Amino acid sequence: MPSSHQPRLIVFRGLPGTGKTTISRALAKKLGAFCLRIDTIEQAAKAAGVEKIGPAGYGIANALAEDNLKLGFSVIADWVNPIAASRQAWRDLAVRSSVLLAEICLLCSDKAEHLRRVEERQPDIPGHLLPDWEAVIQHEFESWDDGQQLVLDTADLSVAELVSRSEAYVLGRDDQG
Repeated sequence: MPSSHQPRLIVFRGLPGTGKTTISRALAKKLGAFCLRIDTIEQAAKAAGVEKIGPAGYGIANALAEDNLKLGFSVIADWVNPIAASRQAWRDLAVRSSVLLAEICLLCSDKAEHLRRVEERQPDIPGHLLPDWEAVIQHEFESWDDGQQLVLDTADLSVAELVSRSEAYVLGRDDQG
């Protein structure tokens, strides 16, 4: 975590294949932040014998995030965040923890590129089954554009540019208190 900045909660959201994990990991390295990925939590639960973790995964993630925020670490949350209730839980956590919140929504406007990414992805967590294209396009995803988040289209920008824009947005949140 950069010493000149207070801890912050950075929440990525977007459909599978839009680049959330790639951007989250790169940004976490740049900022020295703790990175939480719902896929990791869910897969660990499955490996422990839990068949379907459902909303409990978000509760676990929120608790882990809160613990790390209390320690003074910035936290990056990486998952779809498909419904307003899950997004509101992050906002509530930021208020409760007295930290800055930066929400970043990733989308891929080029359908062919998005399809290619989904079809070519390889799991990086043992046993993790990635969604196919049909599952991605059928995924529940409530719109929530209240102007309080950065929206990035990953179709044409490089990973470096996406990370740079995310970092500028996150660090610029200091000015907005």
